[in-house]
Amino acid sequence: MKTRNKWLALLLTGILVFGLAACGGTTDNGGGDELTGEIAIDGSSTVFPITEAIAEEFNAVYPGVRIPVGVSGTGGGFKKFIAGETDISNASRPIKDEEAQAVADAGIEYIELMVAYDGLSVLVNPDNTWVDSLTVEELKMIWAPDSTVMTWSDVRPGWPNEEIKLYAPGTDSGTFDYFTEEINGESGAIRPDFTASEDDNVLVQGIAGDKNALGFFGFAYYEANQDKLKLVAIDNGSGAILPNFDSIQDGSYAPLSRPIFIYVKTASLERPEVVEFVTFYLTIATDIIPDVGYVALPADKYQEELELLN
Repeated sequence: MKTRNKWLALLLTGILVFGLAACGGTTDNGGGDELTGEIAIDGSSTVFPITEAIAEEFNAVYPGVRIPVGVSGTGGGFKKFIAGETDISNASRPIKDEEAQAVADAGIEYIELMVAYDGLSVLVNPDNTWVDSLTVEELKMIWAPDSTVMTWSDVRPGWPNEEIKLYAPGTDSGTFDYFTEEINGESGAIRPDFTASEDDNVLVQGIAGDKNALGFFGFAYYEANQDKLKLVAIDNGSGAILPNFDSIQDGSYAPLSRPIFIYVKTASLERPEVVEFVTFYLTIATDIIPDVGYVALPADKYQEELELLN
């Protein structure tokens, strides 16, 4: 992807300089590939692959700008954002009211930018021959705080009398919040006996290594590990639907399709490297996002986000 997109990044340099001027910034440190500085980013593991890929393309144009991208989960990222440790927070859900209040109490202003769509995916081990689909009701039966489901046969008669091993994002994850709210009806409501990690790669390894595993995380991590995982179709009452680019974008993969975001500190936009990076992000998103397994927004939506930035 780096080689294929490098020409695009170079072509965009002139456009981005114009965008920077529109935002009122100047490249005091030389402009062009002499732009320097550091942009601190943290937050969602779901949004991480997009931001990391765009940061790599940005560095092809501006090698003097450091862009460390951390993975603390959406909630963990907002904590760092509130503490003044980051310029940009990756988020796989909208900011919560209490987080927005904490940001305001800290005297921080920000803009919210939607960057892509994601389909939260339910996965089992490839050696699991009995599960092809689950209903939303069955997901709730498995994951509810008061769940009595311990084996696959507790979900459907005829399935193996084998203990289900559960894997899910940690409590600081926006994916965790979204799943529990959509499936269990309340953010954070979930049974306690599951293996949790903010790192989706840990969840991939857990499910790939256990025939009786069941877990959930963002669609892009399934796309990157298709040989190790089996995707489960979800039936919301209108038939079982697998997540893919079309079903995520049109919302038919319900209720687990969702928008994902970046939050940018307004004060950080006074620095030319931050303005340049965010403009770059929104300008090349339609090219990068499908490459890393997500669904891009319509082109006019990115234009709206650029206008908001300006």
